[in-house]
Amino acid sequence: MVIELNAGYAGMGKPPVAKGSGGDFASRAQTDTAHGKYRTIGGWVERPLDLQRELEGEVNADVIIVGAGFAGLNAAIALAQQGAKVVVIEREFAGFGASGRNAGYLAGGSGAKFDLFLDRIGREQTQKIVDYFEAGVSHVEGMLDEHGIDCDYIDSGLIRAGIHPVHEANIRENIRKAADFGIKMQFLDWAAMRARGIPPAFLFGSYIKRGGTLDPGKYVMGLRRVALEAGVMLYENTEVQSWTTGRIVEVRTPRGIARAQFMVLATNAYTPQLGLLENKVVPMRVSAIETEPLSPEQLAQLRWPNREGIVTAHRKMESHRLTARNTLVTTTKRVRYAFGSRTPNIPDSSAYLALIRAFRERFPTLKELTVRACWSGYISVAGDALPVVGATGERQNVFYAAGCSGHGVGAQSLVGRLLAERIRGEEPALLAGLHHKTPTTLPEPLRWCAVNGAMSMLGRMDDKVDRAARAAAACDGRQASS
Repeated sequence: MVIELNAGYAGMGKPPVAKGSGGDFASRAQTDTAHGKYRTIGGWVERPLDLQRELEGEVNADVIIVGAGFAGLNAAIALAQQGAKVVVIEREFAGFGASGRNAGYLAGGSGAKFDLFLDRIGREQTQKIVDYFEAGVSHVEGMLDEHGIDCDYIDSGLIRAGIHPVHEANIRENIRKAADFGIKMQFLDWAAMRARGIPPAFLFGSYIKRGGTLDPGKYVMGLRRVALEAGVMLYENTEVQSWTTGRIVEVRTPRGIARAQFMVLATNAYTPQLGLLENKVVPMRVSAIETEPLSPEQLAQLRWPNREGIVTAHRKMESHRLTARNTLVTTTKRVRYAFGSRTPNIPDSSAYLALIRAFRERFPTLKELTVRACWSGYISVAGDALPVVGATGERQNVFYAAGCSGHGVGAQSLVGRLLAERIRGEEPALLAGLHHKTPTTLPEPLRWCAVNGAMSMLGRMDDKVDRAARAAAACDGRQASS
């Protein structure tokens, strides 16, 4: 079987300047973007000074891995440590995609969509998925320790917070359901949140001690270093043009050919553009903003001593974290799907506008803090929000992993190691637990209408809660001043 790739996977054009509309928030978003605050490579990484050379000529290996992110590099390291000859092909540079653009939350099973999973696959399989998410935390922590990767990891746990009383019932129910699967979380009321120094816009929440936050750029670059030291042949700035399956997999690039007995497509949201999973996963664009560093006085006023990562109980999550470089990063809020599963590397001014507003409402004492950078990237999501992991080809020797659904740091890192074990002939129980039938997506244009229609509906529901929280905050302010 020969897979010819569509032109959409080729290089990225120069991004247009995003334009805002109406109001102070929009004008600030427009100014920030126009002044170069938008980053085409995400906010955590820079193009490496030792960019590895493009693949030229022919190379033979035991395994070819396409994609140098969390999954691809973890797979490459695990294989190389066992003596395999590994080629990694990356269109841009390691960490260019979601691995260098996400929020940097190392989260386990507490983020599982329990109701959806139970309805779709039942209790036993849901437990296996939760165990997989939990194991992802342990795997990453082990990699950091084993290889001395300094990525500013803070194992202070995570908080899922409510910004309006309407969120409380959902948070308490999630704590109860998580406990059924062995996940221990603690409800934090107003007093407990204040005792932790959590900003007062976050009224209450659930706390899980396991996991924390890290710098995903430093993490992926640490993996890159370890892979190169292990003898992995990394070819950056190398676009895959086609691949052929059979007893030997052959991958063609503009100037070279790579051959191996096995291939791993560790390309997540970009996988549909590589001719696979077009009707199983959809790339979803998420965005982030980062502020300028807080001054010592602002840090003292903010408090937040443990720097727990905070996600909100919105239907389309917000997240807020205080980084090691003393900036605030706010992510998600707006999620969009591009027609035809495309992944244009362009700014999303409406998303940045929403994030700026959310940041200022959650941190009103820091509303004059300016935006340092904004960026967007793509995660992949299946219709059931479950991981999509499997094999294809006549010899079932082409493996793939997608559908991270926001669990990229832990789950995608772990799946790389599990696929390496599978290639070595093992049958990891955690990998076997991921097997299920992924629902098929609608054809275009129905897919575009359905996905973005659903996102718009969820967004309107969240906007209603935000308006109520805004009104409550305004009332509290009037009462405090009277």
